[in-house]
Amino acid sequence: MSMNKNYSLLNLNQIAKDIIKNSKHKVLLFYGDMGVGKTTLIKEICKELGTDDITSSPTFSIVNEYITSNGDTIYHFDFYRLNNEEEAYNIGVEDYFHTDAWCFIEWPSVIKNLLPLITNNIYLTKLDDDQRNIQLK
Repeated sequence: MSMNKNYSLLNLNQIAKDIIKNSKHKVLLFYGDMGVGKTTLIKEICKELGTDDITSSPTFSIVNEYITSNGDTIYHFDFYRLNNEEEAYNIGVEDYFHTDAWCFIEWPSVIKNLLPLITNNIYLTKLDDDQRNIQLK
């Protein structure tokens, strides 16, 4: 199922719910320019999934792990600072993708050859007046 909507921070909660409802797979790839709101959206999705953990961008740690109130695991990756796919391979990134956990991946193009074949692709675009466009494919 695909989704194409414009939104602002005021309706971010509903966008997060829509992503969860419309995602056929638990590996979500987030595409968009720096500052478009990928991390902000991922924080809201984590909240909707029931985590009370403090969520933040794993820019320096590469991966953050969160636990939901019902014991499910969420992995949040940020590959922006990686120099090559080998760095991701060395941390065992493929092992994370083959669990039943939610995996949210920022800057997936950095590790394109390591990504699972079946994913949900989320494209974020900044519009005028603090609006964003989201496409889920």
